[in-house]
Amino acid sequence: MNVRENWRIVLLVLFTLASAVILFGPFVAAQAGIGGGDGGDARPVNLDYGLQLSGGTQIRAPLVGMTAEEIEFTQDTNMAENRRAIANDLDLEPSQVRLSAGGGQSQGQQQAQAQGGGTIEVFSRNVTQSEFATALQNNGFDVSEDQIRSGVTAQTRETVVNVLSDKINEGGISGGNVKTAAAGDEYFVVVEVPNADEGEVRDLISGTGRVQIVAHYPVQENGSTVYRQTPLLNNSDFTNIGSAQQADPQGGISQPHVPVSIRQDGSAERYSERLQEFGFTAEGIGSCPPNADQNPDNASGYCLYTVQNDRVVYAASMGQDLANTMNNGDFANDPSFVMTTTNISEAQQLAVNLRAGSIPTEMNFTAGTTYTLLPSVAERFKLFSLLAGLVAYLAVSVVVFIRYGSPRVAVPMLATAAAEVFLLLGFASAIGLALDLSHIAGFIAVIGTGVDDLIIIADEILQEGKVATGKVFQSRFKKAFWVIGAAAATTIIAMSPLTVLSLGDLTGFAIVTIVGVLLGVLVTRPAYGDILRNLMLSEEERERYTEQ
Repeated sequence: MNVRENWRIVLLVLFTLASAVILFGPFVAAQAGIGGGDGGDARPVNLDYGLQLSGGTQIRAPLVGMTAEEIEFTQDTNMAENRRAIANDLDLEPSQVRLSAGGGQSQGQQQAQAQGGGTIEVFSRNVTQSEFATALQNNGFDVSEDQIRSGVTAQTRETVVNVLSDKINEGGISGGNVKTAAAGDEYFVVVEVPNADEGEVRDLISGTGRVQIVAHYPVQENGSTVYRQTPLLNNSDFTNIGSAQQADPQGGISQPHVPVSIRQDGSAERYSERLQEFGFTAEGIGSCPPNADQNPDNASGYCLYTVQNDRVVYAASMGQDLANTMNNGDFANDPSFVMTTTNISEAQQLAVNLRAGSIPTEMNFTAGTTYTLLPSVAERFKLFSLLAGLVAYLAVSVVVFIRYGSPRVAVPMLATAAAEVFLLLGFASAIGLALDLSHIAGFIAVIGTGVDDLIIIADEILQEGKVATGKVFQSRFKKAFWVIGAAAATTIIAMSPLTVLSLGDLTGFAIVTIVGVLLGVLVTRPAYGDILRNLMLSEEERERYTEQ
């Protein structure tokens, strides 16, 4: 075969081989953590399945919070100071208040430009709209209750979706999905986790994922001893986060733990200096009482609390060796230590939260819905989806054979359509797309539209009389290709809005359909044209076509 003449067929073969490697190659499976390479169950095909085809849990819930809109910020508005003042009035942590001046400005900017399109959010179940409005008014904002609505901003929703997606990925779950959905004026975050029950999913996404190291230490006030708790580190201060590990008595670690390091951008120095200032590296060495985590507010001594989602999961004493490295300045050069928990489950959750980060607010499960699909039901869906695809393909095959009555035309057409679906499966495996029923519907649609386009090509070339020369063939093929190209462009334009709008399963259907159309126009339809040319033209005409 002349490669230069039939490069489109060669391209189709190369794409098909690449898809075969992605779908069935053991190296690809091992890289993706699929099959027996990591001790899991071997799978014949390297495909991920979503909730509807593997079973699992979907949780759909709004986010906790309220938003004051159309807030006017001026050049003199200090974002950080106002956030602390509003949080103090509402008896909240500053992290539970977010100010955004709009126009792409971030919450961390200190000065806001004068404008009236800003927002202020508060993330708490215990604050009413009246209390929120009063706190804003007390801090110089001209706000009425009518400007306050339930729910959070799009920016906050996006942050939550990104962090929860990272938490699911860090938890080692394949096929998990986090997205937003709208019902009227209300927005929800939808979390889908295959092969997991409701309890596992809630444990994974509950809380904000916030992790802190909090210093609990005594101070003298008016001749008496009182205890203070001062946050020293949070998620953003940690780096080089290891995996959760069991207790290591030989290494001197008696509890499950997570090895971490502190960022060397000033965080490590500040942490060391404050512990020395509070007395942890002197009289506080080894002074935290046992079980202080069970009553952290009333514990005596010097304790370092590991706080996860506002709950103390462990209380540790300052060790002599660590205190020495802080006192002599060596700690800042190698700020590594272990964060300890009471059990391995908490350590695993701690590692996930540290890697994924924290979210500004949590999901309101009581106002949401939970849907669980049994694996046995999902297996039936998977079987019926396969049968539906086969029936669609066989039905199309029968129609094609009846129309043309010649295997010489019909077989290449059906083989090309099958190759298109195979390429789509390779694409889904390559990007880790978790297949659901919406994607299967897209595959079936691709079979129909693909064969339809191939029929247009065959009809245009065969139904206008004998193909005598390569020039005649090329003219007819170009005419047919303009038709299917226009149809493809129309389909892509029509489907594009579905890929960006929060329309649930329609998004998956649109993505598969668009990718299928692109593969058809760029790879499979041109290859089918070359196949027909080789079948229709004599050897002499093929040689003349090549010379042209």
